[in-house]
Amino acid sequence: MWWGRNAERGRTQAERPSAARTECRDAHFSLVDFENQTQKFSMAPYHIRKYRESDRQRVLGLFSQGMIEHVPSAFRHILKLPRTLMLLLGGPLALFLVSGSWLLALVAGLTLLAALRHFIKYPWTKYVVDALHTDMSDITKSYMSERGSCFWVAESEGQVVGTVGALPMEEPSLRKKQLQLLRLSVALERRGEGIAKALVRTVLQFARDQGYSEVVLYTSAMQYSALALYPRLGFQKTHEYFYSRIWVLMAIPVIQFSYPLPSAQAS
Repeated sequence: MWWGRNAERGRTQAERPSAARTECRDAHFSLVDFENQTQKFSMAPYHIRKYRESDRQRVLGLFSQGMIEHVPSAFRHILKLPRTLMLLLGGPLALFLVSGSWLLALVAGLTLLAALRHFIKYPWTKYVVDALHTDMSDITKSYMSERGSCFWVAESEGQVVGTVGALPMEEPSLRKKQLQLLRLSVALERRGEGIAKALVRTVLQFARDQGYSEVVLYTSAMQYSALALYPRLGFQKTHEYFYSRIWVLMAIPVIQFSYPLPSAQAS
């Protein structure tokens, strides 16, 4: 959903002129269709519509919060790694054996924990900063000014409570016409209402109408709700890799999912 080649492509998308006709406006379904489709999935008081510039601050807030909230689970994950336990226990113990001071050993242990917390928070924060300087720096230009791409929000009582975007995969070597699902996020207080499910289905319907053969996304192993959601919607796990060296150290892989569209399979 959010890794892979997103950052580089987002930079390219942001540089494209905004004069091109918006493909999501050319889609064969209207805002009313979006709302009706949403109501089929859930009776929750929300509807899905296309992004507007007035949504910008709320969308960026949801995206940033949705990423940073994974830091605590990542911290707990790395604390369970054998190499982490060895560092946290072995370091202070070695210091005690050398100095004979339990107080010094305790301070050293707490310092290591604080440093570890900062180490874990850094890649998540960096990812958010990179996104805010690429595709999320100008959502209208990145998602709404090119054919075959779009950005949607879920709105409830005048408040944006969910987001999702879609961009074509730019891989000239691929024979498949792929659409990438990005920036799926739902407000913490509105989870469990089927909003994420409705947003993903909106992207799938858009992909079908635009003639894509497959929808792909990337997510991390720490995003447990996403890992449970996508298989239930028919996505298949296709690849697993590490985004960078720091993710290798944390033992947190990136997982790729794909959704082959029925029309493409039939052909």
